[in-house]
Amino acid sequence: MRIVILSSSLYSETACAMAVRMAQLGEIPVGALALSALDRATLLRKIGQWGVAEVAHYARTKLIAPRGARHAQTRNPCLESWLKHQHGMFRNLREVAALYDFPVDVCRDQNSPVSIARLREWSPDLIIFTGGNILRKEILGVPRLGVLNVHLGLLPEVRGMSSPEWSLLQGVPLGITLHYMDAGIDTGPILRRYEFPATHCESLNDLRNRLIAFGLEKLG
Repeated sequence: MRIVILSSSLYSETACAMAVRMAQLGEIPVGALALSALDRATLLRKIGQWGVAEVAHYARTKLIAPRGARHAQTRNPCLESWLKHQHGMFRNLREVAALYDFPVDVCRDQNSPVSIARLREWSPDLIIFTGGNILRKEILGVPRLGVLNVHLGLLPEVRGMSSPEWSLLQGVPLGITLHYMDAGIDTGPILRRYEFPATHCESLNDLRNRLIAFGLEKLG
């Protein structure tokens, strides 16, 4: 199967882990398309989730390798089993792509004509979305099977951003949903739903990290 990964950034740990996960399953991506690291919407979303200081720290660890170390540490320790490489960690998608030999492109808008043309060149059967723009109808129609998303909540009960938090507030079981994306917000066809036992989570951040890793595991 020809798989393409859409990412919110070259430095997305989720996208890097997803690429490794696919390769481990015997489906090396045929390409990855990432938004620029300076994408305004992504930066604002991360600042809202993490705070300014944590975003600045993350940028330093990803963009500036520590002295004497080839790879940076991970922000999400639950992804380390996929991000470990040699004596360190993958720092960005280009490092993953260099190992598994697939192309990586950077864009300002995943919905732009240039981005869509590039995706069509890769001729994907499936696109896996790990973050980025709200996808429009034209890009959703590029892959033969569709665009797959791992939503950090149980659909259709909990849609949109901050799904783990809303699940707790509304008394909905925690979990993830594998679904195909459509032009709505988390309204596409549902493939699988998996409840997640959060008995050992220490914080909301820990819960989110564990849900991301749980979602990657369930893709197999």
